[in-house]
Amino acid sequence: MTSDEAAKNRPLVFAHRGASAAFAEHTRAAYLQAIADGADGVECDIHLTRDQYPVLLHDANLDRTSDGTGPVADRTLAELRLLDFSSWKGVRIPEKYGARSEQLLTLPDLLNILRAAGRPIGLAIELKHPSPYQLKLEDRVLQVLRSQGWDAKTSTVENIQVTFMSFSPDSVKHLLRSVPSRFICQLVDDIDVDEIRDELGLGPLTGTAVANVMKAAQLEGERILDDCEVLLAGPGIIYVREHARTVQRWLESGRRFRVWTVDTERDVALCQGLGIQEITTNKPAQVLAQLLSTGQQVQLPS
Repeated sequence: MTSDEAAKNRPLVFAHRGASAAFAEHTRAAYLQAIADGADGVECDIHLTRDQYPVLLHDANLDRTSDGTGPVADRTLAELRLLDFSSWKGVRIPEKYGARSEQLLTLPDLLNILRAAGRPIGLAIELKHPSPYQLKLEDRVLQVLRSQGWDAKTSTVENIQVTFMSFSPDSVKHLLRSVPSRFICQLVDDIDVDEIRDELGLGPLTGTAVANVMKAAQLEGERILDDCEVLLAGPGIIYVREHARTVQRWLESGRRFRVWTVDTERDVALCQGLGIQEITTNKPAQVLAQLLSTGQQVQLPS
């Protein structure tokens, strides 16, 4: 296979929270590096601040990825701007990628970064639930996008192709009122009730109740994909490995796949062999190099 053929046939590569293996996730540096790496698109997670700004953070709490603590939803944007969201990674940020105080991004901040890429680029927005603002999260994100020039019919903002994702079936159904189904991704993952209950550490009754809600959401998400209510299927790579028949059924029904988080050579080859159209990875440069080298064919175990 020639390099041109490999480029034409390869899956699209989305940088998971930016180039998050290189720099702290969701930071300005991570997204600028993803663009420099040649990623076809970037992925981000959205929470709302107390004053209703959509900010790029995965966790509902600040503890893991900042020097702050407590819920994101309890802080204003101005308060969040005072926190350090990059030092925990232990990587020096090049001057060209901004100061430490500039690493927290709002959704408009990220759109400005992507506008400056100078080429077509994808943006996959994950709406994080449970949210204290419930489905107002989706409404606020759409409101901000419209203020930035988002066109609903094409789901574009200038050079940026926007898609929406959630594990929450309620979020997906709500988005379908405003967004064409081809731009919405139902995320799915395996939920083991016993395992989740133990991980939550909430006690047997509360833990089981929460885990059962999560399992119900998984089953409803799978139904949405079975019934072709949205175009994009977003399973994790472990789900892809362990649910061969389901994956094949969705592929045959015309679902477009966006698989996360694909970081190893083996998993990249598996996705390429299956005909997966989009790969989300923490290592966009490494994955692109592998995809452009040779066409590897791997099949799921039966």
